[in-house]
Amino acid sequence: MVSPNLIKRNQVSLTLTPNTKKLFQFIYGQKQKSESGFNDDEIPKIHVSDISSQLSFLYEKIRNAVDYDDDHLLRKNAIKRILRRHIFIEGVVMEYDSGAISMKLLTELIQAGYLPNDKVKEVKIKEITDLLEKYIELRNRYKKIHPNNLDLKEAESQERSHVLNWIIVLASTEIEENLNRDEVKLLAMTNMFEILSKVIKLPSDLPYQKDLNIQIYLSIVRNFLKLDREMQSFIAFKYYNDWKEADTAGIHYIAENLNVINLLVEKQLKHPLTKQVDKIVRRYSLFYSLLTEIIADDPNKVYENATGNTKAFLNLVKEHCEKKYVKVKSRLWRSGLRSIIYIFLTKSIFVILLEIPAIKFFGEPLNPVSLAINIAFPVVLLLIIIMFTKTPNKKNTEKIIEGIKEITFVENQKFQPIYLRKDTRRNYFMNALFNLIYATAFILSIYFLIKLLHIIHFNWVSITIFLFFLAFISFFSFRIKRDVKQYIIIEEKETIFGFIFDFFYMPIVAVGKWLSNNISRINIFIFILDFIIEAPFKVIVGVIEDWTKYLKERKEDIT
Repeated sequence: MVSPNLIKRNQVSLTLTPNTKKLFQFIYGQKQKSESGFNDDEIPKIHVSDISSQLSFLYEKIRNAVDYDDDHLLRKNAIKRILRRHIFIEGVVMEYDSGAISMKLLTELIQAGYLPNDKVKEVKIKEITDLLEKYIELRNRYKKIHPNNLDLKEAESQERSHVLNWIIVLASTEIEENLNRDEVKLLAMTNMFEILSKVIKLPSDLPYQKDLNIQIYLSIVRNFLKLDREMQSFIAFKYYNDWKEADTAGIHYIAENLNVINLLVEKQLKHPLTKQVDKIVRRYSLFYSLLTEIIADDPNKVYENATGNTKAFLNLVKEHCEKKYVKVKSRLWRSGLRSIIYIFLTKSIFVILLEIPAIKFFGEPLNPVSLAINIAFPVVLLLIIIMFTKTPNKKNTEKIIEGIKEITFVENQKFQPIYLRKDTRRNYFMNALFNLIYATAFILSIYFLIKLLHIIHFNWVSITIFLFFLAFISFFSFRIKRDVKQYIIIEEKETIFGFIFDFFYMPIVAVGKWLSNNISRINIFIFILDFIIEAPFKVIVGVIEDWTKYLKERKEDIT
């Protein structure tokens, strides 16, 4: 017979921290509320026709295929696009009507599948209208203070254009925040900030004490909520003024100081502390992300285990991690497929259309082998990279479990101060030397590749296209592997092979990043879709929507 004392020893229980208790209670309350079955059928909701929805949904799929971005950012991007069309294009020929814009915005989001049909309450139109009125007032006031005239210098004109565009970005971000307010994540962020603001310390020789809290908070929204740079700029914007409570006078004051606020926001987004703080925050973001997911699965069961049988709770953490690794590998393949479609639509077709005419124009021989390689190369390279991407190992899971124990149980709290370090600046000679070595590595890599391509009879046009794709795909592979890397908290051991590989490969990745950042600005497909196709397409969809409502009204009159 098993000794009862032995069973008791195995079921060791630890004490939950007060913040973790609040997290359990809040998630439990949210789950109860969602499962209570509250009948709100009597509350009016926005409805759109199925026909217009199908057309808009298809258009969004095509639009997103040629403008690659993370899934959780697509709706915010769509909001920004819609606002730009209504304010910048349609607003040129008509007065702004924030109520009409709000109604069109929500309707288009539902039609495109970003919001569920017959679920969005009509009162949401009033909420979005109130938000938009403030931004329209801010924009109009700013334009009066900074009128567009011939006396403006080029730098002043660019700044004016940048800030006016930024106002649209701020509006789209706040609307997205209104539509997707996750109270559980906000509570987890509060808990995380409370810990990190105590843990992260600055040495006396670093003059950034006044920036430390905002840098920690920006890092949390960047790593935990996965907000992009535009959405981070909204967080920093609110930090420098009381936008939420701003009345007409407050909006006018902000408009008068908007150029200065924009510069302060840019300064925070490019802060010297960013990389160091991110490295710390990334780990805690993973711990809190996993903890909230585990609790949300079954709050009662997880709470009983966490307070009564710690071993069972930690087994739940381990099982959840292993499931996440499988899901993230599957997501990696989906991202790879989407990337292949994006690259094919925006780069491959464009390059293929250029390659044959360019070869003929310069009198080079057409090599079907090189043409086939350039068509297939991006897909093959991405598939190889995905196949050899490693998922986190057992030691990584053990490290995650230790981290979750640290934020969950009083007995495991250690929170040793982490001091940020002052950047060690190399002298001019060492910096020049390293830059020379870096450039040499890139030149050698390209030289040997060109030699290899010459062997299989590539002409210089085909070689140029091949190198373009190599750089572009190399950088793109880093982007699509982010989902896997966010779960890895154990640093990889350095090897001689890895060092040599990085020495020759990283310069190519750097070129790919430069190409991606610059070529994305001149995406001809995006220009055609946004400025030539979208506006008339949305007019047609609107007519279909109105016609459907008209037919329904006529049908009701007959019956």
